[in-house]
Amino acid sequence: MSTEGAPAHELIVLHGADNVAVARVALAEDADIKRSDGSSLRVRAAVPAGHKVALSFIAQGEVVLKYGQPIGVASAPIGAGEHVHVHNVEMGHTPPGQGAGVRLEGVLPAEASATFEGYVRTDGRVGTRNYIGVLSTVNCSATACKAIAQAFSGPAALPGVDGVVAITHGSGCGMSAEGEGLELLRRTLRGYAAHPNFAAVLLVGLGCEVNQVAPLVEGLDATTRDRIRTLTIQDAGGTREAIARGQELVRELAAQAAEARRSTVPVSRLVVGLQCGGSDGYSGISANPALGAAVDLLVRHGGTAILSETPEIHGAEHLLTARAASPQVAEALLARLRWWEDYAARNGAQLNNNPSPGNKAGGITTILEKSLGAVAKGGGSTLMDVVEYAQPVRSRGLVFMDTPGYDPVSATGQVAGGANLICFTTGRGSTYGCKPVPSLKLATNTAMFRRMSLDMDFNAGEIVDGTLGVAQAGERIFQLMLAAASGERTLSEQHGLGDEEFVPWQLGAVM
Repeated sequence: MSTEGAPAHELIVLHGADNVAVARVALAEDADIKRSDGSSLRVRAAVPAGHKVALSFIAQGEVVLKYGQPIGVASAPIGAGEHVHVHNVEMGHTPPGQGAGVRLEGVLPAEASATFEGYVRTDGRVGTRNYIGVLSTVNCSATACKAIAQAFSGPAALPGVDGVVAITHGSGCGMSAEGEGLELLRRTLRGYAAHPNFAAVLLVGLGCEVNQVAPLVEGLDATTRDRIRTLTIQDAGGTREAIARGQELVRELAAQAAEARRSTVPVSRLVVGLQCGGSDGYSGISANPALGAAVDLLVRHGGTAILSETPEIHGAEHLLTARAASPQVAEALLARLRWWEDYAARNGAQLNNNPSPGNKAGGITTILEKSLGAVAKGGGSTLMDVVEYAQPVRSRGLVFMDTPGYDPVSATGQVAGGANLICFTTGRGSTYGCKPVPSLKLATNTAMFRRMSLDMDFNAGEIVDGTLGVAQAGERIFQLMLAAASGERTLSEQHGLGDEEFVPWQLGAVM
């Protein structure tokens, strides 16, 4: 949808086949709404902004169409002008992806690659920040890690270093000494230990945990091991001794980290994690497609974007498989969705338990509707690869990482996989920060952007207002990406947010 130069009508119709429209503003009962084609529609009951209204009569059992795709079926007859939401729409037996997927051509390469100013590390990867990390192997060492990092929390405590970040979690013991739970935790921690936004890392354990320091470090390549120091509380002689020794080690690491300097690098070194949280009825109209347009620009310039949150592409996967680089890539994505269906069933849940209460309040009715909007973050680029949670992302272009839909868990996997920037769309107002990675917040609507202006980095609500086109918004977001990657602090960084957002995906029994 493009609204460039278009007047701000009360209704947003996204596709010619749709039998519902989205209310650009709150619609009063009995209001006579003029449609863009000149016809009128009488509103039968009040419709909140961002919610749907029926454009024509929809019979019980008939498919409800938005974006030209099914988002559910009418659970009762719906008259033209009626509010369309959870009270009269259900998933029914409409199969996900019933609408035909549209094969999108891969984006063309740019004539000249864009650049940003980043920190080139010895392994060739590029950081967008210059932090020191203090990573806990187990929850038992989390307090010590935080105490070590807090000693360097003052302004300019370590000149030349962006800060010291304690990466702590609630696992690492009380788990099987082998199997997917430990493997997943170690893969995530190794991804952070090797992350280019860390100039150096101190790894802190208790000493007796399942997730031992030595095998964790042994799984890292030699280049990464050179910039890691280790410490266990029991070997140090106790908590106070470990904290004191940890602070000494951080000071030693900081002296080397302070020597790092930014240099001009191509955008092919930028890896952007795509997130959406606190979505609303405008997410799939404004911020998500605008981010998708920015992603297409990023890919044209040789960069990489990571689309994730597997449960939140359920019902829209055909839009990704239709542009997969190969049948094998398409099948890899479908295999992960089958795993999730089985995983949900084993735990007495269903993938369509989404949307959340906040999503529904914002106008999203079913997971099909939410997924169709979420997939728009990936733009129109070819899907080059599918990787598992926290696996290193090695392909360039658009990559899918299998993660839960819970934002902190999903973004943790993306950062572990190598994302050095996060772009996060939100309609309800997420304030997510993501140390050691900058997080850009993209608002879907102007009202929320104004209400939370100190948290939102960009207002995609202008697309809904009819004053900005999707392509134009995408170009602005792309320029924000380059600025943030080059060191311009995002609002979440200015507020100091992001210390508690390391949330690894926990699988397996807790014993």
